[in-house]
Amino acid sequence: MSGWVALAATVQPDGWPSRWIPVLLFVTLGPGLALLLPQPPRPAARLEVLALAAPLSLSLATLAATALFLVSGFSVTVFLASLAGVTTLASLLPALPLPAARQTPLPAARQTPPPAARQGTTERTALREPDPEVPR
Repeated sequence: MSGWVALAATVQPDGWPSRWIPVLLFVTLGPGLALLLPQPPRPAARLEVLALAAPLSLSLATLAATALFLVSGFSVTVFLASLAGVTTLASLLPALPLPAARQTPLPAARQTPPPAARQGTTERTALREPDPEVPR
């Protein structure tokens, strides 16, 4: 929806805030938020969405602009329309899963004792005694 609002804002005269603010907000955050939302309501997931929305949006905008330049068809209207179409499509699909948004935490890593402790010696004595198998 925001992409189509940004596209409609381009009919305003050049330099007006009512033209560039919606376009700037959409290009900076729109596609990334469409890919990442909705997420489960967890604080870590909200932080991840905020941290990843702008880089994802700007990456998609760069890809769209580069593709349009390569086919010699770049204009602001075509750029915003293609980005709005991709954003609309992305908002209809399920969100990308984020690690912090998992319902079940990952299993804790199994801690193994250090090699010296497994051999019956402490680390302190293992450091003092030279290893007979290591040549000097």
